[in-house]
Amino acid sequence: MDKREVQEVKKIYFACSIAGGRDHSHVYKDIIKYIKAAGAEVVSELFAGKDLQAQSGTNPEWTSREIWQRDTNWVSEAAAVIAEVTQPSLGVGYEIAKAEGLGKPVLALFYSGSGKRLSPMIAGNPSVKVFEYTDVSQTQKAIANLITKLN
Repeated sequence: MDKREVQEVKKIYFACSIAGGRDHSHVYKDIIKYIKAAGAEVVSELFAGKDLQAQSGTNPEWTSREIWQRDTNWVSEAAAVIAEVTQPSLGVGYEIAKAEGLGKPVLALFYSGSGKRLSPMIAGNPSVKVFEYTDVSQTQKAIANLITKLN
């Protein structure tokens, strides 16, 4: 096979609420499964873990600076960001803005049956593609479309 025929696996940064609350974490594993099924690598897959430490994002001994460095490096190396934005999170908003500043595509997934209001800073941002869903399985097509456009 010719090197030009080999397609590079795209890296995706999956953003979700950690310190802001894990109220919507039950869908994170499904979203990661859909990203991987579309042929991408999820650099932040550990965020879907049920035992994730809310204060540290993984390891309770990590400093805030270490977490910031790790996560911003992941956003920088990713081809795109897919963010579950139902549970409001300052960190997710920061990561979306970072991705926007780097010119990376951003897909924001929002559960419309949550009773929460999506921030107008996300909903009104022309650089962010917002996809509202009522069942997490509906996100699979939006995720696949984004990843297909990256290739």
